[in-house]
Amino acid sequence: MSAIAVHNGAWVLVGDGRRALFFENQGDAEILDLRVIETRVDDNPPTRAQGSDAPGRAFASAGSHARSSMGNVDWHELEEERFARAMADRINAAAESGALKEIVIVAPPKTLGEIRKDLSVKAQGKVAGELHKDLTKHPLPEIEKALALKPAG
Repeated sequence: MSAIAVHNGAWVLVGDGRRALFFENQGDAEILDLRVIETRVDDNPPTRAQGSDAPGRAFASAGSHARSSMGNVDWHELEEERFARAMADRINAAAESGALKEIVIVAPPKTLGEIRKDLSVKAQGKVAGELHKDLTKHPLPEIEKALALKPAG
């Protein structure tokens, strides 16, 4: 159970570097009734399947014959960062349009950090809470249970 109140009408983003599930709570903070607003799945194969060229080479400036190799690019990592930016853009657009009253973001810490850094000031003000977990592969009842407030008493 969480200490985050997911009020009626609040959005919930459950995401990682490849999947994003946007929900709206039609229930209350104790008995959630999450309804899907949007789902996104990114086809992001491992880096070895995305880039096959050898790293580039850099040449020193005038008078030297020194060469050095460039580091390998982690295409998978770059795509996960781009996907997190797309999730933040979606939240920003909803905050700007007024469609979003508040949102709870559930994501692994790394993804959460990527999303957080791209949120607009207005969207940041709509974040009611964050949960550092990867629930993207969990069934909806487990997501609701993880976010439901424990009743007082």
